[in-house]
Amino acid sequence: MNLAACIDHTVLKPTTTIQDVEKCCREAVEFGFAAVCLPPSFVKRAATILAPTDVKVATVVGFPFGYSATEAKVAETILALVDGAQEIDMVINLIALRQNDWAYLVKEVNLLREVCHNKGRLIKVIIESGILSDDEIIGCCEKLGALGIDFMKTSTGYAEKGATLEAVQLMRKHLPPGVKIKASGGIRDYAFAKALVDAGASRLGCSASVAIVTGAPDHQLGNY
Repeated sequence: MNLAACIDHTVLKPTTTIQDVEKCCREAVEFGFAAVCLPPSFVKRAATILAPTDVKVATVVGFPFGYSATEAKVAETILALVDGAQEIDMVINLIALRQNDWAYLVKEVNLLREVCHNKGRLIKVIIESGILSDDEIIGCCEKLGALGIDFMKTSTGYAEKGATLEAVQLMRKHLPPGVKIKASGGIRDYAFAKALVDAGASRLGCSASVAIVTGAPDHQLGNY
């Protein structure tokens, strides 16, 4: 398997520069990563750089805490799509989740899904699994996974705990077969990246992407 093809090469630090973005795009092309995941303000530039390639442009919405208004998330999503984003990684409203307000969560996620799918784009729903109980993760999988989202994503990378094998396995068990998993947060080496894919992840969000694939048995492609 080509592990590189599972990776969303990511730079989302608040001090991200255009030089960081251009470097991220060059590395994504060089190593054959699936996508780059960048702050919304850099989507247009990344889309221009990557237009001649197969590397997708992803960006974040409601990031990193998820508690912005649904209307703000919709506006962020529309602007990102206009700028050339092909994949949207949106953070659910964790306050609503903790209040057991599933109606709010379902309405919000379904609305953003429609915005993305009406433009032929993908949506990844970030649930921040590291700070959720198993029951909350299962609830997200069953209620939000049923909406026809493309991916459920473990983490933003900003919580105290990122991706775990246990969370990915739990998500895979309870998500509909057609919903893929993106693991992110704390993935820094080849062994852990491979283990997450083996556990059921189809995508990996990584800032250490180059180190991960060059640490693989096949240094060029990250094959196993």
